[in-house]
Amino acid sequence: MSGPVAPDHGVPSSGEIPGNPVSGPGDSPRNSGLPHGNAVTGGPDEVPLLNIANVLTVLRIALVPVFLAALFVGDGQDTSWRLAATAIFAAAAITDRIDGQLARKYGLVTDFGKMADPIADKALIGAALVGLSMLGELSWWVTVIIGVREIGITAVRFAVIRHGVIPAGRGGKVKTLVQTFAIGVYLCPLPSVVDPVAVALMALAVLLTVYTGLDYVVQAVRLRRGVSST
Repeated sequence: MSGPVAPDHGVPSSGEIPGNPVSGPGDSPRNSGLPHGNAVTGGPDEVPLLNIANVLTVLRIALVPVFLAALFVGDGQDTSWRLAATAIFAAAAITDRIDGQLARKYGLVTDFGKMADPIADKALIGAALVGLSMLGELSWWVTVIIGVREIGITAVRFAVIRHGVIPAGRGGKVKTLVQTFAIGVYLCPLPSVVDPVAVALMALAVLLTVYTGLDYVVQAVRLRRGVSST
């Protein structure tokens, strides 16, 4: 394929054991006064670094080499391994939506998550694009354009981090979604009649990649100027 493309068991009530406050019903570990995970004690609003959302993000990164190993079995021509690679890619991509939902629903948003989540996306997408290009199934210019944009935006993200964190916006999420679908079609061993669909999806992914990249640079410039003027 080618293209451009807990219950009460008699525990003394709170205050009976000095220095060991007991959380009441409905209290979360973060506001019980007890250390939890990697949270820094001393504030009720601390979010533990070690939480399910961040674990899923790290898991997504860990799946990247596993995905590549499956993709290159038999030079990418082994149907069973190709399906396995597609399934691993899909599973890793699904964690992107799950970790974000969990972080927002349970108040697990951390600066680490804001940084690591898009990096995990880039690692997965980038690995898939490079793998497909190495197999001769995707034009290298597509991989280069998307790769340069992703690396460049990551560099900008780190450059402005002292001024503030710019979380992944809606446009970036749409871009990632389209990229994921396009790559999924390329990865899955489908009949050649589907080739035009894969090419169209990848072309749209490239356009969204460039547009959202420029939009992110504008946000970064505004953030820096806003901090400088205060």
